[in-house]
Amino acid sequence: MGQLKPNQVLNKAYRQVAIEIEDFNHFKDVLRTLLFTVSDGQREETQKEHLRNFLSDTFYKPYYMAPEEDIDLAVRLDKTSKSNIGLLIEVKSTTNKNEMISVGNLNRKALQELLLYYLRERITKKNTDIKYLIATNVYEYFIFDAQEFEQKFYQNKKLKKEFQDFEDGRKTSRKTDFFYSEIASLFIEEVAGSLDYTYFDIRSYAKYLDGDTAPKKLIELYKVFSDVHLLKLPFQNDSNSLNKKFYAELLHILGIEEKKENNKIVIVRKAVGRRNEASLLENTINQLDAEDCLRKVPNIAMYGSTQEERLFNVAMELCITWINRILFLKLLEAQMLKYHNGEQCYKFLSIQKIRDFDDLNTLFFQVLARSVHQRTASVLKDFEYVPYLNSSLFEVTELESNTIKINSLSQRFELPLFTNSVLINRKEKQQFNSLPTLNYLFAFLDAYNFASEGSEEVQEEAKTLINASVLGLIFEKINGHKDGSVFTPGFITMYMCREAVANSVLTKFNNFYNWNCTSVTDLYNKIDDIAQANQLIDSITICDPAVGSGHFLVSALNELIRLKYELGILVDSEGKRIKKSDYTFSIENDELIVTDADNNLFSYNPLNEESRRIQETLFKEKKTIIENCLFGVDINPNSVKICRLRLWIELLKNAYYTAESDYKQLETLPNIDINIKCGNSLLHRFDLTDSIKSVLKETGISISQYRNAVSKYKNAQDKAEKWELDSMIAEIKSKLTTEIGAKDPKKLKLNKRRAELVNLLAPQLFEMSKKEQKDWQKRVDAVKKEIAELESYFEEINSNKIYLGAFEWRIEFPEVLDADGNFIGFDCVIGNPPYIQLQSMGTDADVLERMKYKTYVRTGDIYCLFYEQGMNLLKPNGCLCYITSNKWMKAGYGKELRQYFVSETNPVLLIDFAGVKVFDTATVDVNILMLQKAINVQRTFACITQGINGLQNLSDFV
Repeated sequence: MGQLKPNQVLNKAYRQVAIEIEDFNHFKDVLRTLLFTVSDGQREETQKEHLRNFLSDTFYKPYYMAPEEDIDLAVRLDKTSKSNIGLLIEVKSTTNKNEMISVGNLNRKALQELLLYYLRERITKKNTDIKYLIATNVYEYFIFDAQEFEQKFYQNKKLKKEFQDFEDGRKTSRKTDFFYSEIASLFIEEVAGSLDYTYFDIRSYAKYLDGDTAPKKLIELYKVFSDVHLLKLPFQNDSNSLNKKFYAELLHILGIEEKKENNKIVIVRKAVGRRNEASLLENTINQLDAEDCLRKVPNIAMYGSTQEERLFNVAMELCITWINRILFLKLLEAQMLKYHNGEQCYKFLSIQKIRDFDDLNTLFFQVLARSVHQRTASVLKDFEYVPYLNSSLFEVTELESNTIKINSLSQRFELPLFTNSVLINRKEKQQFNSLPTLNYLFAFLDAYNFASEGSEEVQEEAKTLINASVLGLIFEKINGHKDGSVFTPGFITMYMCREAVANSVLTKFNNFYNWNCTSVTDLYNKIDDIAQANQLIDSITICDPAVGSGHFLVSALNELIRLKYELGILVDSEGKRIKKSDYTFSIENDELIVTDADNNLFSYNPLNEESRRIQETLFKEKKTIIENCLFGVDINPNSVKICRLRLWIELLKNAYYTAESDYKQLETLPNIDINIKCGNSLLHRFDLTDSIKSVLKETGISISQYRNAVSKYKNAQDKAEKWELDSMIAEIKSKLTTEIGAKDPKKLKLNKRRAELVNLLAPQLFEMSKKEQKDWQKRVDAVKKEIAELESYFEEINSNKIYLGAFEWRIEFPEVLDADGNFIGFDCVIGNPPYIQLQSMGTDADVLERMKYKTYVRTGDIYCLFYEQGMNLLKPNGCLCYITSNKWMKAGYGKELRQYFVSETNPVLLIDFAGVKVFDTATVDVNILMLQKAINVQRTFACITQGINGLQNLSDFV
């Protein structure tokens, strides 16, 4: 690429972060001062001091910044002189044109000096924390990413040897000029044409410094100079780190807290002394208890063994349902305000509109759950601009029907503000210590920015951005409240999905066309039928059997769209290609980001035809992929709710106004809930290999009929149609379950043995001899024993609560069954299965042992079983990609799993993060393992990460 502009190098997700106007104006003032104070007649040292003042007055006061030996300016990673250098700056005077590099000639002394300083830091001092290197004459800036130096210089063994010989005095001169002219210049010349760098001249920005506007170019300059960019710091919408402030206060409003149990961080009800009746959880528990609601909940044993456990878990599920709806509505409101340039009539989630829990209940079920023409006159008046989205998120859940809805909550109490509440330090300087719960919740949400995706702006108050990825991390933490599950960083899910999806796409095309493509580039060069290529990708099935909040499915969704773009087959509804010359689709910080030919971030404008085309394409692609390609199962019903919510949010991002409504109504959302199901992925009664052909014949059910019912359900436009289809699907599954159960080999065997016992005990016509009597008694005892064992087996299934959650992969997803009902499997299984020691699971582990997993070892871990079950769920040549504990590689309990990998899979890729902390709160060492359901060809690409620097760009590292 060579020379790059600021908007080409800034992280696209960081570009979406708004700047506070006060900070922006300060930057303009300091930049204006720099331009005014620097002049050609000044000494180089004076100009260096001006630059140092500029950097210190803008972003670098919190860092130790000073000359270091020969380095003109070095910025360390904190305020101490002992921390590593993160930024190297070589400064030349404005008149020193001979030594300063230029766009036409990089191979001058300034870059040669930077190379020497870099090698000394990287080789001699073993500093792996260098982020950028800058050559400047105060006006012009050449900024080199340290990763470029790593690839172009550090990995050059010949250069490293020459440098070491020079440093050790084995060259004809020890002078640095010798190194510059005889060593550095030669190696720079080799790569000068391919060396990427950012270039700009601050004099060209002078025209933007006057006036009150905030041009994009000046915003870009602000961000290029920022410590977030030059020191590669996390930022507000960074999908690799949790927004702890938002998360902590949300827990406070809910009435829950984190607690460490058995080396895991779990979420529990607040301790007795810290509980408050106004929190959502305590308010809910109080109403459930007062109205004796638990007795109306079917299968209440699933919610715990004690009254307290059951109250907490039922209340928690209700609260998560309600908070999911509210967060979804906050994102919808932000979208609407953005589409309509901030017109306040589109703001509906406020205490002025929603005065109490009754109004909130009305919003849920009389507004969002009804199409506009079904709403009453009073509702239309109060919520004129709230669209209908056809989301089952706003249907009364079974648990709500059996217990309470949100309008049952008490309005009487005020909730004290969280200790470090975001409301305390806001500019309004509120003078209160507590608020009614709903007021508090709305004010809390208003203190954050839910609407900055796709924008680059300066705001009066730059609220912290809470986008879908950030919410996803929060959801993952809350939904794993029971087992202490941790969120998977975005760079992990991005890498795993990129590798696994590419593998699945290659397999799909190679099988269909009988090709031998080994890369996406090979595919790109072969595809000539765009429509057929889209059909093939849209037929790929991806499953996460421990889906959690849906993080992996969202990453897979983004990757499939990016891959379509990369292959040149992404088209609009009329079949017109989205050209690479017009747009770029990329994934940064776990977000799919679109930029135009000028590298401007795409933002939907309902009044612009081309903007509508791109928005509609994104929505329809996401809808198609979510409906056809993505499947998930989780044992935790809250996880299932959150996963569905995340997928709806992905669609909501690209919601568009329809031509049919004269661009007044948003396109409705599909019923994607049917692809994400609740159940125990490891437990089933019907074997995947059992034939159900005779069952289909006897019941009169066809798989195409089943598939059609599911397809129609996904696109049902009203509740009546949806309920009718839901009943039809339930009836189909019930018939299949009954008939398959009747043909269960164990059931047939039990019936056979019972019949045999009846015959054995029937009166005999002739008296038996002593030997016959002995044989008869022996057979009766054996048959009775066998019957008792089989009856015990079925009694266990019927009485043990763990079986209530058994998931029947055999019939739940018709998309992975053939016409005869045979289970053909998924193209890809991906995820981060739970890590739970089987010994700690008590009798539940005994049930799993009876499932006859080859990898089951009592001293082992449940993730081992997920590997085996994941392989069972794949079609031939399918791809599995998990991140799990790496203990299986060495521990005794991993012997069976290791043998299983060798004998029954084709291991493709193994990345071991030995000693590197991947998860924020978990101390477990992990690995990424990709397997293929194929014969082991004994060619596994394996590596161990060398440190945290390699992790953010795993594709480059591997």
